[in-house]
Amino acid sequence: MKTIDEIRSAGFAMKEILGLRGSPVGVRLLKTDAPVPGAVRAEGNRYCQALMRARHGEHVVVTGETIACPAAARAFGFKPLPEPLRTGKGLVGFGITAEEAVGAKMFEGMTVLEMGSVRQIDLFPLDLAEEIPDLVVVEDETEKLMWIALSYMHAHGGERVRGSTAVLQATCVDSTIIPYVEQRLNYGLGCYGCRDATDMAPGEAVLGFPAGELPAIVAHLKHLAGRALPHSRGKHAYAALAKERKSAPGSCSEL
Repeated sequence: MKTIDEIRSAGFAMKEILGLRGSPVGVRLLKTDAPVPGAVRAEGNRYCQALMRARHGEHVVVTGETIACPAAARAFGFKPLPEPLRTGKGLVGFGITAEEAVGAKMFEGMTVLEMGSVRQIDLFPLDLAEEIPDLVVVEDETEKLMWIALSYMHAHGGERVRGSTAVLQATCVDSTIIPYVEQRLNYGLGCYGCRDATDMAPGEAVLGFPAGELPAIVAHLKHLAGRALPHSRGKHAYAALAKERKSAPGSCSEL
């Protein structure tokens, strides 16, 4: 998609077809400190919180000076990883792991950007975009994300979709940095941090993909909306099974 109108239209279509409770979020990883017109600095916010604000209609910018999460600050190349996180001691303190070595290993495997390679992160509702994003991040119920993953798979000829997560940094690493670095869709189940710091619901998860994938994903979502999506949500096979069980001789059970 080459125009802002096309980006906005795609964001609106994705929101409407899937019934998302918020907007897909456009993300730009900026290499300069130049002011971003119309954006508010997300002072004292974690990246996941800034993403939440964008999902609910705000246009925000995250910088190394404003970001509140030390793990995300390292992931985006803003600041070094603090010693307690690097050694795993911090994760033991949070009650996430029982052994420091496990926590250290989790951070060793974290995909990160080079220090200083990004100066700002621009986040905005895709359906209100003013610029072409680098990435699209979507957070919602897992069933809705399933259709996006299926559409992405269709665009890649049926190739299976890979997921990579440490159940840490679900929004920053899993759904933003990995899609940016590896130029592919990736998904996460959420993490300790974003579930504590945002309105992410228990049944929700998050995924991200390069913005160049957006046209093909939305095109197949429209195809799915014609039959497969409403049929699946209608639970016809389940209804038939429940009816069969209910009418079976001597059966009083309900599914």
